[in-house]
Amino acid sequence: MSTRTPARRSVLLGVTVGVTALALSACGATAKKDDTAAGASGAAGGSPASNLQIMVPNAPGGGYDTTARTAAKVMEAAKITSAIQVFNLPGAGGTVGLQRTVNEKGNGKLAMQMGLGVVGAAYTQKSNATLNDTTPIAKLIEEAGAIVVPKDSPYQDVKALVAAWKADPKKVNVGGGSSPGGPDHLLPMQLAKAVGIDPKTVSYIGFDGGGELLPALIGDKISFGASGFGEFLDQVKAGQVKVLAVTSDKRIAALPNVPTLKESGIDLVFTNWRGIVAPPGISEADKATWIDALTKMHASQGWKDEMTKRGWTDAFVTGPEFGTFLKEQDASVAEILTTLGLAS
Repeated sequence: MSTRTPARRSVLLGVTVGVTALALSACGATAKKDDTAAGASGAAGGSPASNLQIMVPNAPGGGYDTTARTAAKVMEAAKITSAIQVFNLPGAGGTVGLQRTVNEKGNGKLAMQMGLGVVGAAYTQKSNATLNDTTPIAKLIEEAGAIVVPKDSPYQDVKALVAAWKADPKKVNVGGGSSPGGPDHLLPMQLAKAVGIDPKTVSYIGFDGGGELLPALIGDKISFGASGFGEFLDQVKAGQVKVLAVTSDKRIAALPNVPTLKESGIDLVFTNWRGIVAPPGISEADKATWIDALTKMHASQGWKDEMTKRGWTDAFVTGPEFGTFLKEQDASVAEILTTLGLAS
């Protein structure tokens, strides 16, 4: 993990800073007391935790969705849990799901997949609910960003893209899988600043997760995309898109032939992260159930294999340590968004 040095601008926000038919009311989001007790004792005693749900606060196909479904698959395969229901509740950059999580006070069966994007969206969407209202469970992974173009793009390397972007920032539009304030928005704004473009002139189009971003990119609706590189791996293998650069400090094993921004002469490093929170007011037993299950998952070979496959960086911390991290992120993001005029 890289650190900030005077020689380069390093934005390590990951360290320093039918969908609606599956709504919670339709899938038993409010846990019964006897079920909660059984799930907690089961996890602690070695039996699979049961009746757990993970909400994804944006559309299917994006980074949160992939992370949640991968975690659920690994936990089920290792018999850490019984079948986990993963469902999507998109809207307002993740704050619809955040509000629902906060409203589900005391529901120890529910958790929400989230990350840096929800931290920023809470400010830009002026959400009444904040992550400080939730119960921190665990930070799971970090992931570098990627600068991606359609397969037939006129820009076949990042230098050509930047040259065209500098010549006409309004014409070369960028899409991301998050609303203003999210990582996919912060990344191109920081990239613009690094190459000498006024961020206020950038034409940014936000989509609700990678599941909506990818069709726009493949369909040439945007000039380039900026998002977590894991969102594009399948499309890269299929030859539908091309990654021009990754935003990590070093090259990524999953994309060994793709240079970093630094290698391309751009002084920028950017890292995103993802984690899990639960509603406020859950019992200590319920909190222990989630932390225990995710800790076992983190230690499993299945999770290690998935991290390698997807190029994720291990960033596992739980409970109070994750809570401290969230507070630091909240303060850092608030400062950045205020600078961009998106928060007061």
